[in-house]
Amino acid sequence: MKQKQIPSSLLPYLEGKVLLFDKPLRWTSFDVVRKVRNLTGVSKVGHAGTLDPLATGLLIVCTGKFTKQINEYMGMEKEYTGTFTLGAVTPTYDLESEPQDHKDTSHLTTEQVHAATLLFTGEIMQTPPIHSAIKQDGKPVYLAARKGIDVKLEPRPVTIYSFTIEKIEWPVVHFRVVCSTGTYIRSLANDFGKALGVGGYMSSLRRTRIGIFHVDDAKQLTGFEEEIKQLRLSEG
Repeated sequence: MKQKQIPSSLLPYLEGKVLLFDKPLRWTSFDVVRKVRNLTGVSKVGHAGTLDPLATGLLIVCTGKFTKQINEYMGMEKEYTGTFTLGAVTPTYDLESEPQDHKDTSHLTTEQVHAATLLFTGEIMQTPPIHSAIKQDGKPVYLAARKGIDVKLEPRPVTIYSFTIEKIEWPVVHFRVVCSTGTYIRSLANDFGKALGVGGYMSSLRRTRIGIFHVDDAKQLTGFEEEIKQLRLSEG
């Protein structure tokens, strides 16, 4: 992609910046990248780790020379908060699809829910969702899954450094997880519900930290857009 000429006030973005954004609900990670490209005029822009459309929170976007460090940022541990809803499952393990196979949760106790977190703490084997961007034969597996084609994914090792239940509002469980790269919180929700015998799916998700970077330090896209407009205006 040929780089267009940009105003001198935006040259630092062309040279290279690490930008922290609080991704809005229903935006894809690439929507944010596209927005940064359009606003700054810089073509060399990438993000350091996909965040699903139904998730909010920290998204690291790199421009210019800092795109070379994307893999380094992607490898950092991550922290998430959110909710699992017990008593049903969904094909996508989240609310991208309709809950089904409903089960009664009234017999579950708070102690059982807290105890189940221990099954998923430390190094575990986790099977990613078939509705994910993992590639087989060069294509994301979710494309096959959406067509009803049988998709097989192998379990892979991930590390859950911390998995705590913050609050329970039956059948909704509020959690906080610190984990290694490659961990799917949607899969954790599905496996957690299965371990409790009632099923479960991820009903909300927010990424609060990637390594040393925290969502509290992130920009809103609307604020960033205003900053760029002011820089362009300063050029006269």
